[in-house]
Amino acid sequence: MQIKSLFAGAATLLALASAGSAEAQNRIKFDYWYGLTGQLGEIMEAHCKRFNESQTKYEAVCVGQGGYDTAEQNTIAAYRSRQHPTLVQIYDAGTVNFMLSGAIYPANKLVDDFKLNVDWKDYFPGVANYYATSKGDMWSFPYNSSTALMYWNKDAWAKIGKTTAPATIEEWFGDLRKMKAAGVECAFAFDYDTWMPLEQFSAIHNQPIATKNNGYDGLDAELVFNKTKFADYMKDWKKLLDEGVARIQTAQVGKTALQAFSDGSCASFLSSVASHGVVQATAVPTLNWGLAMLPVYEGFTRQNSLVGGASLWIMSGKSQQEYEAAAAYLQFIAKADEALWMSTVTGYIPITNSAFKFLNEVGFYNNPKFAGRELAIQSLTATPPSPLSRGIRLGNFTQIRAEIRSELEAAFTGRKDMQVALDDAAARGNQILRRFEQTMRGRQLP
Repeated sequence: MQIKSLFAGAATLLALASAGSAEAQNRIKFDYWYGLTGQLGEIMEAHCKRFNESQTKYEAVCVGQGGYDTAEQNTIAAYRSRQHPTLVQIYDAGTVNFMLSGAIYPANKLVDDFKLNVDWKDYFPGVANYYATSKGDMWSFPYNSSTALMYWNKDAWAKIGKTTAPATIEEWFGDLRKMKAAGVECAFAFDYDTWMPLEQFSAIHNQPIATKNNGYDGLDAELVFNKTKFADYMKDWKKLLDEGVARIQTAQVGKTALQAFSDGSCASFLSSVASHGVVQATAVPTLNWGLAMLPVYEGFTRQNSLVGGASLWIMSGKSQQEYEAAAAYLQFIAKADEALWMSTVTGYIPITNSAFKFLNEVGFYNNPKFAGRELAIQSLTATPPSPLSRGIRLGNFTQIRAEIRSELEAAFTGRKDMQVALDDAAARGNQILRRFEQTMRGRQLP
């Protein structure tokens, strides 16, 4: 009797296993490529797993590409050989390239075709405007989004008798110099990245990076950042560096700016709100820190900051079933509780009014672990987007960023005068724009 029961139990388990295997095989699968790496890459994989475990009809097959740049390059190459994914995560800098690629299935069309419950007006204007066409149509789905903030060491500021973060750049620089005099060895850490000092700075000061409203009005735009207030900003950074107030912190010199802040070595740095969780996890126990909106120069009215991160693009040339599965995934990750999950496990922000309201209702921002992250929303929504603060629409912008970064490194390390470096970066960036314009000859931005 006992032996019979054992065999019966085994038979039942085999039947269940076979049913589960058959169920898995019968799922409608779609390929999803993402660009985030490291801890954030693991979270992308976890989001796919959450979707797969939430239902039994569809399966997201998620594959990390080893970086945003690589994700874009691999997708383009795969499309040419018809081996591309259905869904791909592309960062903000790749928006123009994908809009003009002729290889995408517009997000607004997918929403209409599959009758998805998406209210485009619910997205924060600062998010929607970056990814929308000139007619306001959304061709991709905003996903992991962020903006830039200041991270500041409250104890370092206390040494100069202050308990609040600086609101103006003049105040900030003055505080940094006073902290240096008070014995703070590194008051400000930075690297050569362009997103904070150029893109975010220009947006909140309503300064152009390029003509044609930063490229939104045509592919014949030309870079002009070397002639704006940004040039003064970089010259001021160089003075801080030369005075020993600021310090260059990159992996090549031993630690990044984030690491130098988290271990208490440097009193401030500028970064994405998405870094909040990393600082929280890696900060030394004695670090007393906070977040603040980026300071602005006196005489300027603060404008909204730019959204950063990535959006999800649907690629053309896939089957109806794959689109059906991808649509289900996109509907899943748009849920309010998924926005809460994403904000909890990363520093990314909710991207719709309804999701932000939900996070407030459940007390997310009252949790000391997440305190200050609401400043990212305040910064992103400080004003309605202007023609200069809605985004950047320049072809091959990744390459332009690299040229600017290279020239900033040359200037900060003393190999070039700052103005000469910025002029050279603009000149080489304009060559990139002209090549892109020639490649896309006859095409118009949507």
